[in-house]
Amino acid sequence: MAERHHAVAVLGGDGIGPEVVAQGLKVLERVARLEGFTVETTSYPFGAEHYLKTKETLPPAALEEMKGHDAILLGAIGDPRIEVGFLERGIISGLRFGLDLYVNLRPIKLFAEHLCPLKDKGPADVDMIIVRENTEDVYTGIGGIFKKGTPDEIAIQEMIFTRKGTERIIRYAFDLARKRAKQKKLLLIDKANAIRAMDLWTRTFEEVGTADYPDIARDHAYIDAACMWMVKNPEWFDVAVVGNMFGDIITDLGAMIQGGMGAAASGNIHPGKVSMFEPIHGSAPKHAGKNVASPVATVMAVQMMLDYLGETRAAQRVEGAVAELVRSRRIPSLTTGALPTDETGDLICETLETVTVPA
Repeated sequence: MAERHHAVAVLGGDGIGPEVVAQGLKVLERVARLEGFTVETTSYPFGAEHYLKTKETLPPAALEEMKGHDAILLGAIGDPRIEVGFLERGIISGLRFGLDLYVNLRPIKLFAEHLCPLKDKGPADVDMIIVRENTEDVYTGIGGIFKKGTPDEIAIQEMIFTRKGTERIIRYAFDLARKRAKQKKLLLIDKANAIRAMDLWTRTFEEVGTADYPDIARDHAYIDAACMWMVKNPEWFDVAVVGNMFGDIITDLGAMIQGGMGAAASGNIHPGKVSMFEPIHGSAPKHAGKNVASPVATVMAVQMMLDYLGETRAAQRVEGAVAELVRSRRIPSLTTGALPTDETGDLICETLETVTVPA
């Protein structure tokens, strides 16, 4: 058999990013050895320190070079010394738009009941995936500010949807619901009653579902109702598809249901092409360099990356190790300071050796 080899670009980024990424890479190296594949990593310096020295965010040459990798692992971006959102737009959005990573995939899975803030809800109730469109909506940055700082100031930001962008994310979500084979149900979340441009989503969802996915049940909820039902009855959710802005909001709600930002990971995906994986927490500069940040979300980003790369057993091994440590409370919580960052990474690596992986 040919050797299984994967090339991964790594951006540690800002704040706690380099610390949690170091633990993610430690887990990646250990599981690769256990499952018989190799990983070559290439580190990139882009983030606040690099920008302050060079005034460079994400140069085109680096973006082009990253296209030659199999995946990208990102830590966190953001620094209080730099205008809010500037680095995020330049680096995170630069990667998402530059690589056309049109799927933002956010699993919301609870490993242990004690982590969930919802009364009487356990792992059987919280197991869903949100499929968020990742390259359109208000995040395209079309708009601007006129007469800034005056009484006549005007701020405009356009909400952009295309049939192509809407249809491809809806098809991805239908395919995922079919592959998961859990409830075999796909929920569309929009706000078409108030934002009539979102009628494009409603119509596309019905047309695509009727024509090509008759085996998948379809449901619909407005974003405000979806937030309410996620709290009241998370067990109703299987796979949901949602636009970029509303998806950004509801997935943070989902993160808290699964145990907090310290648990939540995401994939920025273009099927079949280089894709990026990251924890969804921020850079938390006040905790940087203190060895207190939980690396679990980054480890779960590695787990998602492994699954995307076709290393299914390795992905199962990583998830199993994290789940076992959380359930046993050897990782007592996923909050900052619960365990030292490096100690958490070591625990996960040790548990990888003993966790049971399905044949």
